[in-house]
Amino acid sequence: MALIALAADKGAPGVTTSAVALGAVWPRPVLVAECDQAGGDLVYRLPAASGDGDDSRTGMLNPSRGLLSLAATARRGLRPDQIAEHCQRLVGGLDVLVGITNAEQAQGMTWLWGPLARAFAGLAPVDVLADCGRLGAGTPLLDLIRASDMLVLFTRATLEQVAHLRERIAALAGELRGGPPIGVVVLADPRDFRASIAEVDRIVTSAHRRLRAEAATGGGPPPPPVSVLGGLALDPKGAELLAGRWGGRLGRSLLIRSAREIAGTLAARVAAPGPDAPYAPGPAGAAQPVPPGGRGPAAPIDPQLQEGRL
Repeated sequence: MALIALAADKGAPGVTTSAVALGAVWPRPVLVAECDQAGGDLVYRLPAASGDGDDSRTGMLNPSRGLLSLAATARRGLRPDQIAEHCQRLVGGLDVLVGITNAEQAQGMTWLWGPLARAFAGLAPVDVLADCGRLGAGTPLLDLIRASDMLVLFTRATLEQVAHLRERIAALAGELRGGPPIGVVVLADPRDFRASIAEVDRIVTSAHRRLRAEAATGGGPPPPPVSVLGGLALDPKGAELLAGRWGGRLGRSLLIRSAREIAGTLAARVAAPGPDAPYAPGPAGAAQPVPPGGRGPAAPIDPQLQEGRL
């Protein structure tokens, strides 16, 4: 399996929407986990499958089942097979671990992130996309990020957001010595898509070259590798489709088409899935045994996006 931490610096560049879009087209079994310290949005945005294996009927995600309920049972130890009991399934087949609903709940959960990362590591063959929201100085999520296979930072191609991104990468270079590589995904206007990605790539490459030179001059360890992975289209209609609020074919949206390219790039860069796990997330969060040679979560069934999970 692979654990990929998804995050941003300042502003609201759409980490949660990006996480769901990537999960919808991920080429392997996947779980999207909301780990945002400020509180998650999934319970307010997306419809849940109603259970009984019928993804055509919808309901609401249960805010009491997810990260908070998992933390309540994990103080005596956290095993990978416990995670499935607290997952829920979105319409279309994407499994999610719903996060906390407000920042106050995060104050008593700083101990959780290291054990949770280790449990995620045991979920093979299920990859985990961890939505970490906005990162700040000394974030308690550092234990989870250090244990990830890659940290992916999202930015828009504006002067202020790229400047904040550059400073965040510099800070993380010190905090993640020996940690995972850092990837950058640009949320770009489709009208200026390639040019925006190229400009962010130029700035990030230049900043990382300077960090490497400073480390070499000072005799310190080199910073983690940094690369621009590509872009996701800024596509409001596609985001509405993803939330089930607008008619049309989701698979044809610019958001999903660009997400498929990023998902393929990311999945190829991180570790391949390991041996099958004893349990995998199931409908409405029920734990389902996976038979030997099983494939983990159920395959997507929504005809609007045959190649993905929504």
